[in-house]
Amino acid sequence: MSSVSILTGATIGATRAERCASDDNGGVSAANAPEAPDGTDTPGTQGSTIERTLALVGDRWTILVLRAAFRGIRRFDEFCADLGIARPILTGRLRKLVGAGLMTKELYQTNPPRYEYRLTPAGIALSPTLVALVRWGDQHLGGDSPPTTLVHAPCGTELVQAFWCGTCSTVFGPGAIRSVTH
Repeated sequence: MSSVSILTGATIGATRAERCASDDNGGVSAANAPEAPDGTDTPGTQGSTIERTLALVGDRWTILVLRAAFRGIRRFDEFCADLGIARPILTGRLRKLVGAGLMTKELYQTNPPRYEYRLTPAGIALSPTLVALVRWGDQHLGGDSPPTTLVHAPCGTELVQAFWCGTCSTVFGPGAIRSVTH
């Protein structure tokens, strides 16, 4: 299994094996997945883009599933073991991410059917968001634990996350941003 080291973190839960069997079938439902604002299991077109984005990826388990996918986890049982997530919750989150086009579901075994879940380009585009959350958490909630060092895998250089203006060829902070409606 390949692994991307940019989104590391501690695993959650001491009894993950008890909460998770090793397959992705068996009568699970998306009953525990949060609903979108319109009552469905995927965000609609109501509300601002930030509201729709949060309806899609704004809960703890969805973010952790995405983080695990960035770290190279692809199979249902691997997500379960890594996250310590209950099967019905994981099923709902994966169904929501696949339905929204952030992940694909690809058959890797036919008897019994088993699937891998892979990030799509839209899912990969969430990487800077997860990196920003990791950095914010390290800075504001880290306490005595060491911060997560994010590095460029080929050379090992620590990453710098910033806003960049291609016209001015400069890095700038949040104070230099304004919203323009088109």
